[in-house]
Amino acid sequence: MTVRRLMTKPVGWGIFVTKSVSRSSNIAWTLCPGCGGMLYIKHFERAHDVCSECGRHAPLSAWRRIELLLDPGSVVPLGERVPDHDPLEFRDVLSYRDRLSAARASTGLSDAVVCARGSVESTPVIAAVMDFRFLGGSLGACAGELITRAAETALRTRTALLLVTASGGARMQEGVISLMQMVKTAQALAQLDRAGILTVSLVTDPTFGGVAASYATLCDVVIAEPGARLGFAGPRVIEQTIRRSLPAGFQSAESLLKRGLIDMISPRDELRSTLGRLLAASALRWDHHRERAPNELVVRDPDALAGQDAWTAVQRARDLRRPSTLDYIDGIVDGFVELRGDRVCGDCPAIVGGIGRLGGLPLVVIGHQKGNTAAELSKRNFGMAIPAGYRKATRLMKLAGKLGLPVVTLVDTPGAYPGPEAEENGQAIAIAESLRLMAQLPVPIVTVILGEGGSGGALALAVANRVLICENAVYSVISPEGCAAILWKDASKAPTAAAALRITAADLLRMGIVDGVITEPAGGNRHDDPAARDRIRAAVLSALSELLPLDPQQLVAERHSRFRAFGAGDAAAVSSGAGVGV
Repeated sequence: MTVRRLMTKPVGWGIFVTKSVSRSSNIAWTLCPGCGGMLYIKHFERAHDVCSECGRHAPLSAWRRIELLLDPGSVVPLGERVPDHDPLEFRDVLSYRDRLSAARASTGLSDAVVCARGSVESTPVIAAVMDFRFLGGSLGACAGELITRAAETALRTRTALLLVTASGGARMQEGVISLMQMVKTAQALAQLDRAGILTVSLVTDPTFGGVAASYATLCDVVIAEPGARLGFAGPRVIEQTIRRSLPAGFQSAESLLKRGLIDMISPRDELRSTLGRLLAASALRWDHHRERAPNELVVRDPDALAGQDAWTAVQRARDLRRPSTLDYIDGIVDGFVELRGDRVCGDCPAIVGGIGRLGGLPLVVIGHQKGNTAAELSKRNFGMAIPAGYRKATRLMKLAGKLGLPVVTLVDTPGAYPGPEAEENGQAIAIAESLRLMAQLPVPIVTVILGEGGSGGALALAVANRVLICENAVYSVISPEGCAAILWKDASKAPTAAAALRITAADLLRMGIVDGVITEPAGGNRHDDPAARDRIRAAVLSALSELLPLDPQQLVAERHSRFRAFGAGDAAAVSSGAGVGV
């Protein structure tokens, strides 16, 4: 027979933490509510309550969450008590005060939130963790106050904030006072946005109602556990309202990821390492030291480049053996955490991005992803992004602006996807918004054109302080085939069009479109070629070292002058800032 008892201890802010202890005489088994399988309790608890058969993530108490996520020995409870709140003196079959007393007795908590400071893989964090056992994790005045105070502590100490959610919604027994907690907590997160402090939400099952419509989804990064459900209205309410059954997996983390509403799904045993990489990237800072790539790696004089036939350059740029964006990220960016979704309606696989470190420097890296095989080319839509991709990119750029992180973009696309769905979802608007945002982003931006730089689809990621291009890459207003078909009325004239468009690296450097040409190893950049990765890394770090000492106003002004000069009558005057108010 299995005997389970509760151990409680005070941890501050009027909260008592509960630990669950299993004791057995001969048998210690439990049933998984997901698959019905028999689980040995000691193994189950050692796996952080994840079923070894079906992978179902069972609920955890707030204290066990803290033990799972924060470094051992680092936890310090946040002090100061929060008073009871019964504004309506509510009573159904029981009084609200009786329900609170019963919840406290059964959980050892004073309310549905536990708050503490600590660290995740040595990076400091303020954590506010919800416990569904306490009145269904409902959001009332006390819970809202605890979340808000945790955010205010993060603001005061300039420490990242981690919110772990588990809630059925607003607490009905407190009436509209519970509703006001949505605004109070949203305000607190807005203060952290203005202060440039990272916020991370970990969504656990279930997270509904007022919590889902406030702090759970307002954080910079939203992570969900496998199978976690997130939504404003719960499934039972929806079915009763629309009078039809919901599809399998509705509101699940897997469905939300596909629709671009969360950044990632992380299994429980990987959460601490994932959080550690995210928090470290936002906390690290780089000692500014000047690096300059040798002239043999980055050529700045167009006459120093060997001449190249334009059509040959096009063929080389399109070579599927060339490294992709993810190849470069895997090879040169440490601790990369990919962030997905536009938080509106979708996730575009043709654009990838996230946070990582380059030479110890934390940054945001974004790029087009084509792939090297037929299967990946199809999956990634040949690197042609839809509006969700550009919205994802701008979301990540805004995060970089908030945290003060440099942005590196890697361009390799034939162009934006020209399909009807893309047009219906605002392709032109998404590209335009990206151009405007990059023009005013107050952090250094470096762009590298890896292969094809196709039209506005490429430019949407290339409004940078420094634009570099690989030796065998191209950048054009239109594909040579498209130009030939329109102007020559003959697609076979593509080589002639390529030459006329002046799209080679040397041509682009001579026109000032790019600032430098990254030379390629003999035979060109090839997949799994360390020399190609090393050259990109050196060139990007060199460009960043020039830009990091500049303040935000200088960065924006320099970028403005760079693009203002193209096509101007007195390009020299414009590039120096004369007469353009910079």
